[in-house]
Amino acid sequence: MLRLIAFFLEHRGRRRGIVRLLWVLSAFVLIIILYSVLFHLLMHDEGRHFSWFDGVYWTLTTMSTTGFGDITFEAVPGRVFTAVVLVSGTLFMLILLPFTFLQFFLMPWMEAQALRRRPRKLDAGTRDHVVLVQHDPMSIALVERLVQFQYSYVLIEPDPAEAARLADEGINVILGDLDDPRTYRGARVADAALVVAARTDERNTQIASTVRAISESTPIIGTADLPASVDILELAGCDHVLQLGDLLGESLARRTTAGDAMAHVIGDFGQLLIAEATTTNTPIVGQTLVEADLRRKVGIHVIGVWERGQFQPARPETRITAQTVLVLAADQDQLYRYNSLFAIYNQSAEPVIIIGAGRVGRAVARSLEERNVDYCIVERDPEAAPGARKMVEGSAAELEVLEEAGIRTAPAAVLTTRDDDTNVYLAIYCRQLRPDIQIIARANQERNVQTLHRAGTDFVMSYPSMGAREITNHLQRSSTLTIAEGLGVLRLPVPRGLAGTSIAGSEIRPRTGCSVVAVSRDGSTSVNPDPTEALPPGGEMILIATAEGERLFLKEFGGA
Repeated sequence: MLRLIAFFLEHRGRRRGIVRLLWVLSAFVLIIILYSVLFHLLMHDEGRHFSWFDGVYWTLTTMSTTGFGDITFEAVPGRVFTAVVLVSGTLFMLILLPFTFLQFFLMPWMEAQALRRRPRKLDAGTRDHVVLVQHDPMSIALVERLVQFQYSYVLIEPDPAEAARLADEGINVILGDLDDPRTYRGARVADAALVVAARTDERNTQIASTVRAISESTPIIGTADLPASVDILELAGCDHVLQLGDLLGESLARRTTAGDAMAHVIGDFGQLLIAEATTTNTPIVGQTLVEADLRRKVGIHVIGVWERGQFQPARPETRITAQTVLVLAADQDQLYRYNSLFAIYNQSAEPVIIIGAGRVGRAVARSLEERNVDYCIVERDPEAAPGARKMVEGSAAELEVLEEAGIRTAPAAVLTTRDDDTNVYLAIYCRQLRPDIQIIARANQERNVQTLHRAGTDFVMSYPSMGAREITNHLQRSSTLTIAEGLGVLRLPVPRGLAGTSIAGSEIRPRTGCSVVAVSRDGSTSVNPDPTEALPPGGEMILIATAEGERLFLKEFGGA
């Protein structure tokens, strides 16, 4: 009984429900008393006398529509009173009182019993899992990747109602307060592969300190909004601190067609570098990949192309357009030769327009400045980006503001606001003003990526997807590096059935869609090997593959 009372007293909403229920019960008791008094008065008028108990008995049986008939009125006033009691009793006892009881007592109590059954700790055998402390768009994208790479995970949720909702959605969740060491012991952080602290900087610091007090070795990744928080989070125990706003800005800047057509590294796998390069104004626009023949000219391997935000595996017949972004695999010397060949193209003296001077917008500006690319920021708040080369104050929805920023001649516009609706609106507006301008945008919700493409953007980068990709790459999974949505670099032992077979003769690409971009043995790596080169027994091969390509490779060739 004490636990039941405590349950209803510990939550303001439940306390309000109990108060309402007590008011209804009080009204019910007062009505019974009133009807019993009127029963006595009307019976007295008829010259009949009953006890007070008889009055309460008659009132209850009449209100509940039981009506045994052992006590009845003979005069008209009494019968009218009986009808009133019967109707009001039907309304009160059969509708209002049960509804109030169910709404404010029974349903909260049953919900509480279900919530209290939510687990507060993982099974004793749980190991190598990822511990999450926030359910947001980025964690949703991260969970999808963890499932793809067959990592187990658990989400810690302090709110019982939210935990129950997430469990109903299929999320593996446990209850626990984020500042309680018992929560992290229950999540078995000492045996976890990774802890992801992706809340506010202050909360992330507290989470990292608590986890580090339990385990000195468990890797911890924290996210930071402020540059000053990086050192603090590292001191608190984070092994890696990600400034996702800066990373997103750098990625958006890399995809602008202004300044140069050089290849920019986006990831590395030992000696193997993964880079992206725009093709606008280069002589290979209009050619197919086989006609461009980049492998013969500079030794570089084109593993895929981005075309209006959609990744496509490279095929000989793939045609290069002015909006194409090449995804390249090469070593440092091969990238140098590529850049020497294409650096002279795509020069533009006109500034890139950056709409929004938040963390992402400022990161875009810094990245462009490092490439000696001019830019102009459009921002309502003139204090948002101190030190910017050029800023136009005002709303980007106003034509005069965009014209002052250079919309008529700018090679590209980068939309970096935090609101997807605003970015969609601006994409349509900029496309109407300049049909030939390159438009790049951030998406704050994964579901809005396609909407932004339909609005006219050439490239959209999802904030949640990028964050999930960065965290996945820090899982110490040495055999996999995710470089784009659904695209990864895999290091696998050469299968026994392929040992001694040439790369071309193995038919890996036709059968699985995977591309062999490097072969290594005895510490020596050959990047972009000749197709006639034999796969070494006991060696390793590095593949570029989609998730489906990886599945097909393992199905076709198995392990070593």
